[in-house]
Amino acid sequence: MRDVNAESQTVTPSRTGSPVARLAVPAGIMAAVAGAFAYVGAVNPNEPGHYPVCPLYAVTGVYCPGCGGLRSAHAFVHGDLAAALHDNALATLGYPLFAVLWTVWVVRAARGRPPRLTLGPAHLWALGALLLVFTVVRNLPFGGWLRP
Repeated sequence: MRDVNAESQTVTPSRTGSPVARLAVPAGIMAAVAGAFAYVGAVNPNEPGHYPVCPLYAVTGVYCPGCGGLRSAHAFVHGDLAAALHDNALATLGYPLFAVLWTVWVVRAARGRPPRLTLGPAHLWALGALLLVFTVVRNLPFGGWLRP
């Protein structure tokens, strides 16, 4: 067996792979997301007993950043954007962002390029700060409009 220098080995994406193989993962992700949205659209989270209660809210009465996310998705599927924004504004703004990122991923995969989403520490800290501010504001008296 030959010795292989790991530092000299580079992995390059194959542009010769079939387009079907390159698009399999993005298609699988979209199928899962579409299935989840279809289920939440069909089974109303506003009716008790269908979904579990948020554990943080059940124990402390504090709304987490995800509270109202299922109701938001249900309203979004049914085209009620105002209700979706009221139930969870951050999630509602995340749906189009996901669509854009997924589309970029599909286009890059179709062209045989790897997906490039490089998040540095500053991006991750900013995302964490956004989630923290959203959580704090929705639990303060003046942030009642952000509560589900």
